[in-house]
Amino acid sequence: MTDTNQPDLFNAAPDDGAAITLGAYAEQAYLDYAVSVVRGRALPDVGDGQKPVQRRILYAMQAMGLGGGAKPVKSARVVGDVLGKYHPHGDQAAYDAMVRMAQTFTLRYPLIDGQGNFGSRDGDNAAAMRYTEARLTPIARLLLDELDEGTVDFVPNYDGSHEEPQQLPARLPMMLLNGASGIAVGMATEVPPHNLREVARACVELIRHPNLDDAALAQLVPGPDFTGGGQIITPAADIADIYASGRGSLKARARWQFEELARGQWQLVVHELPPGASCQRVLEEIEEITNPKVRAGKKSLTPEQQQAKAVMLSLLDAVRDESGKDAAVRLVFEPKTSKVDRDEFVNTLLAQTSMENNVPINLVCIGLDGRPRQKGLRAILQEWVQFRTDTVVRRTRHRVDKVSDRIHVLEGRMVVYLNVDEVIQTIRESDEPRAALMQRFKLTERQAEDILEMRLRQLARLEGIKIEQELADKRAELLRLQDLLDNPASLRRQLVKEIEADAKQYGDERRTLIEPAERAVLETRVVDEPVTVIVSQKGWLRARQGHGHDASQFTFKQGDDLYGAFECRTTDTLIALGDNGRAYTVAVSGLPSARGDGQPVTTMIDLGSGSRIAHMLVAAPDSRWLLATRGGYGFSAKLSDMVSRQRAGKQFVSLEAQDELLRPVPLFDGAQQLALLSAKGKFLVIGLDEVKNQPGGGRGTVLMGLDASDGVQQVVPIGARGLRAAGIYRNKQTEDILAGASLAPYVGKRGRKGRLLDVRPKQPVLSPVFG
Repeated sequence: MTDTNQPDLFNAAPDDGAAITLGAYAEQAYLDYAVSVVRGRALPDVGDGQKPVQRRILYAMQAMGLGGGAKPVKSARVVGDVLGKYHPHGDQAAYDAMVRMAQTFTLRYPLIDGQGNFGSRDGDNAAAMRYTEARLTPIARLLLDELDEGTVDFVPNYDGSHEEPQQLPARLPMMLLNGASGIAVGMATEVPPHNLREVARACVELIRHPNLDDAALAQLVPGPDFTGGGQIITPAADIADIYASGRGSLKARARWQFEELARGQWQLVVHELPPGASCQRVLEEIEEITNPKVRAGKKSLTPEQQQAKAVMLSLLDAVRDESGKDAAVRLVFEPKTSKVDRDEFVNTLLAQTSMENNVPINLVCIGLDGRPRQKGLRAILQEWVQFRTDTVVRRTRHRVDKVSDRIHVLEGRMVVYLNVDEVIQTIRESDEPRAALMQRFKLTERQAEDILEMRLRQLARLEGIKIEQELADKRAELLRLQDLLDNPASLRRQLVKEIEADAKQYGDERRTLIEPAERAVLETRVVDEPVTVIVSQKGWLRARQGHGHDASQFTFKQGDDLYGAFECRTTDTLIALGDNGRAYTVAVSGLPSARGDGQPVTTMIDLGSGSRIAHMLVAAPDSRWLLATRGGYGFSAKLSDMVSRQRAGKQFVSLEAQDELLRPVPLFDGAQQLALLSAKGKFLVIGLDEVKNQPGGGRGTVLMGLDASDGVQQVVPIGARGLRAAGIYRNKQTEDILAGASLAPYVGKRGRKGRLLDVRPKQPVLSPVFG
């Protein structure tokens, strides 16, 4: 996320007042704005896990006395206090942040106890702030209890009239517990919530064993713990990799159960949904599938819409939302008949709705050094442990000062208790009793002032015994506190003790199940039959049943002609390659019949603006193809490597400027060499083992060296029987066979320029020899 070569924007020197250009001023002003957004709005702090507005809301509510046992007050009062004293921004922004902190379906551990309508998981807005009431939840004490113990620094507010804490002294890593989401300038954060007990155990183990390995850490924190439960189906190894890098995507799905009804009937009940999903959204998605609308720019429903509708209506009879007070989530799905396969029923719903989705993770936060960075889970926990250690040290020093001052006062009171008559006489006979006491009994000004403020009843014998007991207790406490400062082992034990106590008091059971599973994919049953796919030069597609058709009998629209006829199966796939190198996927089973002119490929894919389809190929998924460019680059790949589930396809071939993709060439079994012929007649034969296999696509390697004005024209694989060069020679169709000794002079290494091809036909067409 960060570049070490970039200027230090977060510790930039102030402007020295020198004249600067308008461009430089605008650049500096934008950078200042960016830093302000990053630090002051969007990103959480690794220490207390809060953004500034959240921190200010909590601090203001504590100052108003709105603790867990207090009577709630109108939210408008809280928002007014926050805006007036600490956060001079819009009232709606502050109220929205406050609402989010009170929503039990948004935060794993809500920090505000809201009374009234604070919205719903279906997207309903909260009531206006004049209607709702709020107070802090008990768990908010983890952030606020130690504020007055010297644990954090306070800074002036926006107008200098009040002070506010830079951070809150969090007793647990709240950023991981409740998660965070925000968009800054040039960076964003998406931290999922986690289970309090698991995170606390991880912190304890890191305190005891700073070199804890990643495998042990993954056992302690196996994954996020979402507010609404659900199930994480991503494998544990992938989750560990995401936590190590701080970025990735998890796959989550709903949880359900089958309820048996009378007469063998059953229904599917969903009781937990993944993050980002809601009952209302699922119902809208099913409505869109079963009653689709024609998309913009289309005249009718697409084949995908028609197919999805048919599948859903064949399985689903009814769906209803029965969520309420008794069940936060209860979606009921009734099958068409009791004979519907239950696994297929569930798989279809998961594949076509948000009941299964991706959950992004981007662990970006502001570290202890004040800089925003993407961090792994280990780094976040280690920084928080360091933050907590510093906090406890500061708290201990503050308490040492308090206890030392109390001991000092009590020692002065013991002087009074042991010499009460003389003290009284000194006070009565002196014009300056404070100075007299200090001189007579060797007291400090602090002790003398305390003695003069004492009441007579505090001179009783019982009070003297209490002073002795309190003095002994304070001296023992001072030794214990000093031991924490002097002995790192004692400090670590204190940290562990406090974390374990908080985990015991506030912890709860995990809600989200972590169990790997295959992602739901909508499978369409296709009868495996032979079919011939007819592709026109202008990109019109159709399919004719069977093989062995006479291509000369195919008819096309005026001005169009045959590009290719591919004999294949209905289970195969058509790949359309754009002139920009993107690969688009069309299922052969979904092609229109050959009774008409077919349908243009552009209606079956989302072709990018300004691009066109350059080539098309149809074959079995495991067939191998050579993808080469006019500039002499190329690589091999399986057809299945080019397949994409997106209508917009995927980038597969990287093309240089002015370069273009040649027609893909199938690599048949038994092919041993590759022949390349340039536009200027240069001919090179290389071994197929020199052609790089790139399942992920790319630019490939240099297959043939070329002059500046030359380009590859033909690429042909060669088998054991050699190569055919066909063409016109002396006005007759002629062909030469190149094999063995006649082919040897052209064999060379990849990247060579080759030599002029010496055959009879002019402008020969090359093809492999079979049979």
